[in-house]
Amino acid sequence: MTAISSKQIRYLTQLRHDLHRQPEISGQEVKTSARIVQELKNAGADRIWEKLGGCGVAAEFRGATPGPTVLIRCELDGLPITEESTRAYRSEVDGKGHLCGHDGHMCMVLGVALGLKKRPVRGRVILLFQPAEETGFGAQAVIDDPRWPELRPDYAFAYHNVPGRPLGEVGLRAGPANCASRGMQVILHGKSSHAAAPEDGVSPGAAMAHLMQHLPALSSGTIADADFGLITLTHVRLGAPTYGIAPGEGELRVTLRSMTDAHMKKVVGETQTILGQIDKKIKIDVSWHDVFSTVVNNENTTNIARNAARADALNVYEMNHPMRWSEDFGRFGADGAHAAIIFLGAGETQPQLHNPDYDFPDALLPIGIELFLRIIEQILSENAE
Repeated sequence: MTAISSKQIRYLTQLRHDLHRQPEISGQEVKTSARIVQELKNAGADRIWEKLGGCGVAAEFRGATPGPTVLIRCELDGLPITEESTRAYRSEVDGKGHLCGHDGHMCMVLGVALGLKKRPVRGRVILLFQPAEETGFGAQAVIDDPRWPELRPDYAFAYHNVPGRPLGEVGLRAGPANCASRGMQVILHGKSSHAAAPEDGVSPGAAMAHLMQHLPALSSGTIADADFGLITLTHVRLGAPTYGIAPGEGELRVTLRSMTDAHMKKVVGETQTILGQIDKKIKIDVSWHDVFSTVVNNENTTNIARNAARADALNVYEMNHPMRWSEDFGRFGADGAHAAIIFLGAGETQPQLHNPDYDFPDALLPIGIELFLRIIEQILSENAE
């Protein structure tokens, strides 16, 4: 593999700024994926797959002899959040912004492509630019693509930047690394009536109050506990914003979060019990959204990342508990890959992910690129086990 030059870092930095200006949200990453395809062609990829699971892109870099397949994954999508910034490269798309750092993640993986100008001794590297991570649909959509067997890896790595941690610090945790989560939407159908005669209708108000009280009470433990569960009320709507109508319909949304998939299954069952306590005169429709499984880091793969970080003289932070926020990267581990997600510190004063003033720190680009190249070298070198 080839070391990345300062000229290439300057190019990747400018590319990130270009991507930052034109964010596309989950499932709509058409222009972004087209730009990625062109960059991969320029980098000399041996093969490119387009429209994987929607707008996904993958590129293959083959070694000289057979060996393991190592997948490095990043994300394509931005967020439906208005950016608040005076930067020259701020978002030019109303109501959308790269406020999670996926623009930087893409350029980091493109930097790996440039470093693979000299191919690994054996095996192959797959660089995956995954769509729709923010909604939890993208990874499974890629795996469900009929071409996935051509790509299926033995090892899979991803990374996410972490504001609030020292710049370039490498956070690692074997076992659960990101929490499972899912959104539950509950629509309650009663019967409206005149506000002067509410007894002539069926108001869902009392049922909603019951749910608002008892669903959050399902929360348990702390993030350090195996039975950690967090139920967050995120949205409530009852009837129309008038004074003359007793409401006949309501909506409630909550987010369920847990350390393990097993505990998530338990919490989902407990929500069904609470819903079953609602007055039978009210019809209830329940739907699930943004479903994320737990990301579970393989111990041996985590050790590979740890050794690579130490070889690059990076500070390693041994995490005592997983991230509360979710990631759909866990789907690749569940599909059979030895997988690990790595957390790179983005700076202790960096605005938090999904904040309107967040911006990916360009100083992370060379750190992440070299770390991934070191990981690939450890697995695919001639002397690797």
